[in-house]
Amino acid sequence: MAYKGIEYLRNKLIAKRGRVLLRYSYYDMKHRAADLGISTPPDLVGMMSVLGWCAKAVDSLADRLTFQGFENDAYGLANIFEMNNQDVLVDSGILGALISACDFIYITTGADGFPQMRVIDGRHATGIIDPVTYMLKEGYAVIEFDEFDNPLVEAYFVPGATTIIEKGKEPYTVKNVAPYPLLVPMIYRPDATRPFGHARISRACMDIVDSAVRTVKRSEISAEFYSYPQKWILGMDPNAEKMDKWKVTMSSMLRIDKDDDGDKPVVGQFQTAPQTPHTEQLRQLAGLFAGETGLTLDDLGFPSQNPSSSEAIKAAHETLRLTARKAQRTFGVGLLNAGYLAACIRDEVPYARNQLAKTRVMWAPIFEADASALGGIGDAIMKIQTSFPDYFTEDKLRELTGI
Repeated sequence: MAYKGIEYLRNKLIAKRGRVLLRYSYYDMKHRAADLGISTPPDLVGMMSVLGWCAKAVDSLADRLTFQGFENDAYGLANIFEMNNQDVLVDSGILGALISACDFIYITTGADGFPQMRVIDGRHATGIIDPVTYMLKEGYAVIEFDEFDNPLVEAYFVPGATTIIEKGKEPYTVKNVAPYPLLVPMIYRPDATRPFGHARISRACMDIVDSAVRTVKRSEISAEFYSYPQKWILGMDPNAEKMDKWKVTMSSMLRIDKDDDGDKPVVGQFQTAPQTPHTEQLRQLAGLFAGETGLTLDDLGFPSQNPSSSEAIKAAHETLRLTARKAQRTFGVGLLNAGYLAACIRDEVPYARNQLAKTRVMWAPIFEADASALGGIGDAIMKIQTSFPDYFTEDKLRELTGI
């Protein structure tokens, strides 16, 4: 097989890294939306407002994807994940893949000969993917980096070997028996055009959040004028003693005497712009963002008046449920591939991928069943058991109810 080489993969990572960093800046709420320069006073140009909608879109989906192990686990993959702190490992990989579209699981052999796994995010790894197995043909990753994100230790992966390049040292190669590179992608929503998937933080999400952040900023600026509206005085004697502006604004009693001719000035204030247009615009943008991500207005800070039941919450999040189901299928492929290669390393046997065709990843229910839902499930199970005795095993009940 002709390989692209490490230089090609380095350049590929550099080309894609900026888009991944941009999405992380939205998730971390550090991105500064462009100021249109129309309604912002010069003194407030540097003012920054933030919204956590992108983080909410990612976390709301990631928190519903709970990995529980493997079914038909003839090769002991569950034990490998348990020995590698599976709760943190899998959750970290899922979260990063939702943000950047793809994370990677890096597999090595520990000092005791047992496989070790760690997650490398999409900012620091890439590769050439096999569209059939969704494993890599060759891969590249930055294993360690300094405080300025410059590579200190790099790794180049091909089937049967991993080459380690440490800064200032000679590269060395570690052989293995795995039929694929020991860098496994975990991909969110791949397709034929983009085999490395799509990020949960889409272009539409970023554009809507930018508009919403500008709306919040305009609302804060408008609130200053709304709280202390501008006042005016007509016909004031130019020789009169000047007033302290702040004291005049805060005073509950303002005294202005007549002049020698008996005339008095006219006092008034400008009508302030209401806050309602900003609130309505923000709500409109929240609706657009909710439609884009499968969330509800309640999730984005616009609560409904009546509390929802468990069934109502499920119905409102139907799009999110379908999205989570899709994510379970694609992430399950990545976890199964990682377990397969780790089993090859553990047993020092180059197993064929089709030997794990019957193994399936198990997930917890996307929505936990409440008391009323459990009652309905119990009635349905009793009716099915009458026609098909012993159909519901312990594993099937756990998959259905989560308990």
